[in-house]
Amino acid sequence: MQGTEARRHEGTKGVALVTGGAKRVGRAIVLELARAGYEIALHFRASRGDAKKTADDVLALGRRCALIEGDLADPDTWPQVVNRAVAELGRLDVLVNNASMFDARSPQERGKTASTYDAVEWDDLFRVNATAPSGLCHFARPHLEAGGRGRIVNICDIAAERPWPGYLSYCASKAALVAITRGLAIAYAPKVTVNGVSPGIAIFPEQYPPDLQQKLISQVPLQRAGTPEDIARLVRYLVESGDYITGQIIAVDGGRSLV
Repeated sequence: MQGTEARRHEGTKGVALVTGGAKRVGRAIVLELARAGYEIALHFRASRGDAKKTADDVLALGRRCALIEGDLADPDTWPQVVNRAVAELGRLDVLVNNASMFDARSPQERGKTASTYDAVEWDDLFRVNATAPSGLCHFARPHLEAGGRGRIVNICDIAAERPWPGYLSYCASKAALVAITRGLAIAYAPKVTVNGVSPGIAIFPEQYPPDLQQKLISQVPLQRAGTPEDIARLVRYLVESGDYITGQIIAVDGGRSLV
């Protein structure tokens, strides 16, 4: 087992593959599902140190964790990630498409204007944020169906419904993921449920200054930022208790999408 000691534990609820699971929201999801009794296939692209730390924390919770490195911009990676998860942990019951590409710099810092169009940026964002999750769902489907109670949770964004003009390519890619989620919910029923979780403010990018953070929080009806754990708890609910929930996009945003 790459990067972790191979341990076999009793009483597991199954195996969950979480993409982008090394840090931030992905790490919170990994740990929440490990606490729920799932063994974890933790995908990461470049954050090996963070991935190893998260894997060690999963092991401390009494669950196995397989580290799976791969660049989701490469279509060859999609079946490899799924196959590695099954090979190392023996099955696959849950897929959480959390990995995402987003440049948090302001449009001005990125050299963008209202009239800027960058075809490479659009292609890159759609490849990672929409096409890769679709491909992972495709390759995971037979394994999810084999267990009889498969779960897919896609991490979307409230910006899919309320796009920001300065980040239109990102917002459009997340809107595509929403459409993919709803379409696959119909296609994969009744053996696999497919839902989306749309965070608002879950964790601020490091470069956001305090005044900007406070401005954004002031627009949230609940008057606070969310946390990665808020997102993770909903993912856990959909995985554990969402037997009659599919095709839904659930906002976790403190009410921000209402105003």
